[in-house]
Amino acid sequence: MAIEDRRLRDRSARRALIVATARALAEREGWDAVTTRRLSTEIEYSQPVIYKHFSSMEDVAAAVALEGFAELADVLAVARLASAASPSALRTVAHAFHRYAQDNPALYDAMFTRDSPLPFGDAGADAAMVAAFGEMRDAVAAAIGEGDVETLTEVLWAALHGLITLGRNSRLRRGLDDERIDRLVDQFIAAHVEDRVHPGQ
Repeated sequence: MAIEDRRLRDRSARRALIVATARALAEREGWDAVTTRRLSTEIEYSQPVIYKHFSSMEDVAAAVALEGFAELADVLAVARLASAASPSALRTVAHAFHRYAQDNPALYDAMFTRDSPLPFGDAGADAAMVAAFGEMRDAVAAAIGEGDVETLTEVLWAALHGLITLGRNSRLRRGLDDERIDRLVDQFIAAHVEDRVHPGQ
């Protein structure tokens, strides 16, 4: 049993090293640089060893993305809990989401813009993905109190992604990221309040 445990630990360590190396390489040089040949050179494993752990580079990127979702869930939880009693909690969470994307551009690409085998928005979603979305959903629920929280969270999530993507590609004026996020969250909350006061109008 001890030998089997050691083999499992070694396998887990090799997999973790492959994922960490892919992530570092992507952040340094972009995802086009992340190939099995380059990974094998960086970590001094043969390409067949890499394929023992991952069937394709898409699977490597998916593993990197799952690390990102776990980290994002933690980041959003810290932001939400730090301001849970404040009316600006949702704004704090939105800014934390934006900062995480800015600080980890290649990781964010793996999570949200690259083709991915990961299932999104269904029962097969990984726990890390569910947790990250859940933190945003809890912040939305605290801000609006009632309504279709799931859909509203998807709308806010998508709007933040749009601002992040357009800003990164220089499609928006520079230096106004914080103001845009504040406006987005304020109008998001105001629109829901208005809908509750005057439903159907």
